[in-house]
Amino acid sequence: MKILALILLATLVGYSAQAQDKKLKAYLDNKQFYAPGVGNYIEFQLQFVGYSIEYKGKDNGLIGEVAVRMKLKQEGNIIQEDAYRLETPFMKDSIVEDFFDIKRFVLAPGEYKFEIELYDMNGREEPMKASQIVVVEELGDAISISDIEVAEIATVGDGSSPFYKSGYDIIPKLSTFYPSALNSIPVYFEIYNSQQLDDSIFGVRQTVVEALTGKTIEAHTKTSKHNAAEVVPFLRQVDITDLTTGTYVLNYTLLSRSMNELATESYEFERSNDVRNVTLASEVILDPEFQASISDDSIGYFLECLIPISQSTEIKNIIAIAKSKSATKARKHIQMYWSATSPDNPYEAWMRYKDQVSLVERSFSNNFQTGYETDRGRVYLQYGSPTNIIVKDNNMNEYPFEIWQYNQIGNFSNKRFIFYNPDLVNNAYRLLHSDMVGELKNAGWQQELSRRNTGNGTIDNQNGDVQDQFGGNAIDYYNQY
Repeated sequence: MKILALILLATLVGYSAQAQDKKLKAYLDNKQFYAPGVGNYIEFQLQFVGYSIEYKGKDNGLIGEVAVRMKLKQEGNIIQEDAYRLETPFMKDSIVEDFFDIKRFVLAPGEYKFEIELYDMNGREEPMKASQIVVVEELGDAISISDIEVAEIATVGDGSSPFYKSGYDIIPKLSTFYPSALNSIPVYFEIYNSQQLDDSIFGVRQTVVEALTGKTIEAHTKTSKHNAAEVVPFLRQVDITDLTTGTYVLNYTLLSRSMNELATESYEFERSNDVRNVTLASEVILDPEFQASISDDSIGYFLECLIPISQSTEIKNIIAIAKSKSATKARKHIQMYWSATSPDNPYEAWMRYKDQVSLVERSFSNNFQTGYETDRGRVYLQYGSPTNIIVKDNNMNEYPFEIWQYNQIGNFSNKRFIFYNPDLVNNAYRLLHSDMVGELKNAGWQQELSRRNTGNGTIDNQNGDVQDQFGGNAIDYYNQY
């Protein structure tokens, strides 16, 4: 089945009219499941940030209230909707915690536009609004897997909680970021119609893959056996203690007894973890040949040019060294980086990268950004030269844009990036959308690109009021690969 968006889909932010200027904040995600006798349903999950709600005193404590309105539309017609008031948990003191809500809609397979409004009853009058496209697929007629849901809390349930599914109360975790303090991922999903197999036993294989390289982490590959049934709930704690900083994809694949793959689902997450073998800076002996390639007046520049190819914890270290203005620390870090990433010949690897940095400086720098700081420069340095580039800078209907296509990035095939220049000056192209794992995904990129000629575009009508003129063919160029 098609993988629905498994990462944080939207952040809803509003502003209170009070003097404190408190921001109401909530996170939204959706998952698809199936219930025999009921059908396919979408579960919309909300996490309200507790401190962002305006509270009123009640019974020597605090309580807040949020109004929620949801609509699901097809071709502009409302198919289903719900509106209700949600009280926060009762707070006995000034310490407030996040709270959750969940709403389920039984829907026929198809594409829908979901709209939501949130309103803090004790805050400003105007509601916050957001929308997104959701696709409901048929899960009830063949062997399939629900979306993967990660739990904030998972307990055995009795059916009385709105968070109940197949024997468990699942409070969803909407963030896909796991700092070093979190060392496990409680995974829940459901397997449907395995009784259709000729065998009463089937397998579930788990793999964890590095998103950028496509490399499988062998220690996390596991296979378990299960008895076939109409619905098989799957709940497992995935230990990520040993995963270093980076972006990963957690995959689950259904297997027949003969090891044929029947269905698969994935969950992408980001890990921040300092567990790694590193060389201490005090132990680094500066290589004269290596250091001769970096002049004293460019040391800061070449230190920071490593940011596009560094992991988040390394970036923090780079920034700290840059602020210290220590040329020795900067030189040691650059040499340490290439000694760790290219131990056979760090000097040659550094010189190749240095040439690439010079190339992106000439090609992509503008009045306020160096080449490696731009989105195009970062993508070029991180993934290399694209296989194909389409440049369109004179369309009447659209901002100037470029489409970069890569035949291969690691184990990923045919990945595309679209950049645009809404400022129309300074060579300041920004990443608008990409289908590469871990990159910006923007379902309304066509709408944004056409804002040059209209402000009325919507997700349903991405060209808005744009008239047929020369240009306006971005989607055709994007889909030709």
